Amino acid sequence: MRRAPAVGALASAALAAAFALNPLLGGDAALTGKNEPAPGARIEILDPAMNAVLAPGAAVRLLGDAFQFTEGPAWLPWEGGILVFSDIPADTLYRWTETAGLAVFRKPSRNANGNTADPEGRLVTCEHGSRTVTRTARDGTVVTLASTYQGKKLNSPNDVVVRSDGTVWFTDPPYGIKPAEQEQPANYVFRLDPGAAEPAQVADDFVRPNGLCFSPDEKFLYVADSDRSHIRRFRVTAENSLAEGEVFAKIQPTGPDGIRCDADGRLYVTAGDGVHILGPDGRLLGKIRLPVQPANCTFGGPDRRTLFITARTHLYAVPLAVRGSR
Repeated sequence: MRRAPAVGALASAALAAAFALNPLLGGDAALTGKNEPAPGARIEILDPAMNAVLAPGAAVRLLGDAFQFTEGPAWLPWEGGILVFSDIPADTLYRWTETAGLAVFRKPSRNANGNTADPEGRLVTCEHGSRTVTRTARDGTVVTLASTYQGKKLNSPNDVVVRSDGTVWFTDPPYGIKPAEQEQPANYVFRLDPGAAEPAQVADDFVRPNGLCFSPDEKFLYVADSDRSHIRRFRVTAENSLAEGEVFAKIQPTGPDGIRCDADGRLYVTAGDGVHILGPDGRLLGKIRLPVQPANCTFGGPDRRTLFITARTHLYAVPLAVRGSR
């Protein structure tokens, strides 16, 4: 998330109490959704290699368009597979399936932002309202994984990925708080080891670290720096620290936000005009152009060949010929 309205500091006592009493509050509420061709969306091929990405007859589908600011799509292996995504200012996590469409997954969500699935299929969430990273089990139990660094509150955890070893990696820019509320001296990229009370910072030289994802072999971590309009690539060392960190690609128009990798190492980057698809060498192969600026994306569906895209008030889906990386 880059430009959703700030939500302030910790959630109110009443909100927190409601969350604690019923973590799946409203989870079966029905919503009106869509499943139709997306007006104003198109796929642009800039390099012949883009053809290998697209499913035959691929077109952008509109799944919903009545949200406030959508973010953090994540595919969970629950009930045969569900998509969970955030509407930050609406303080709501939504769910979507092909058969049932849209419903509320959790409300309040403590202004949830980025989401991902861990290796055990649990939902890991960055929460702006509580300034924490949490984990939700299949039975709805929510636990806090991280809330402070060196005894001070996190800024506003933004996006998150989990490595196959169970380490949780997340970015912590101050988009979700007011300047006076920031306690951290920098905007870090963090790694949280299983069972650790606090995360360890693994990068401290970003302006606004945002989306992040691992390469399919987990040897590299990609991190978007939205204010600098580029993506950096770090080598993950044997000690689970980061090395190098060169600029992998510059993204225009406007800076990159959420990013994901497919199983062949291509990068999918949300930007000002849509989703940019980059080859493993950083070459721009094509774009999924959208009428609404996207904030994040993820792979899902039973074969992980559908790209789901959250874009401000909209939710989109595009069938692909390639699988997403875990």
